[in-house]
Amino acid sequence: MNPFLVADCVGKAFAGRRVLSSATLRAVPGEVRAMLGRSGEGKSTLLRIAAGWLAPDTGLVRCGAESPLQLTAAALAQRGVFYVPDHGALSVALTVREQLAMLAERFPGGASPEDAATQMGVAHGLDERPPTLSGGEQRRADLAAVLVRAPRCLLADEPVRGIEPIDAEGLMRTFRVIARAGIAVVVTGHDVELLLDGSDHVTWVTSGTTYELGPPRIARGHEQFRAQYLGR
Repeated sequence: MNPFLVADCVGKAFAGRRVLSSATLRAVPGEVRAMLGRSGEGKSTLLRIAAGWLAPDTGLVRCGAESPLQLTAAALAQRGVFYVPDHGALSVALTVREQLAMLAERFPGGASPEDAATQMGVAHGLDERPPTLSGGEQRRADLAAVLVRAPRCLLADEPVRGIEPIDAEGLMRTFRVIARAGIAVVVTGHDVELLLDGSDHVTWVTSGTTYELGPPRIARGHEQFRAQYLGR
């Protein structure tokens, strides 16, 4: 299937330090794609560029069947891209219910705030602000926002970082459910085994560029990737 979102031949430097050089992200409907790489290799930078939150120095972002454009975050959101940064998608200033209701009003067609919160097991926290919830609950509240938003593409930066293993496994199962609904899902992270088990395709980010390793079973057999991340 053709990708819904592509960030192609992306280059980016900060204060003269090149982080990305000719890197590519592809988000494909119906697939969970894992972007794996060590800290500082540019995973988060590439995700932010694909979401329109950061402009590349070189390269472009293409969404849907449109001609290549450098699209803003607002324009990509209107086209169905939902970005969850590593610090979470919800504001600390409003309750979960208030924020889900705002999403439902702006983007009708998804689950109701109550149904989404119930499905993600955070109905008890609807009238709480995110900082009062546990790390796992905050991440589940982020995914409740995804269900309300009903995007065409989900970009999630390190969604399982710092949460209990049982919560992390549950999140990865939810990503698979979301993808089966035809949504393109891209996740980053450092829990290599968990992301390999929960993804359909692996992109390796290293030395400022990307390599499409393909299905997890192929990635596990890639000699350099295996030696660096799987310890064998």
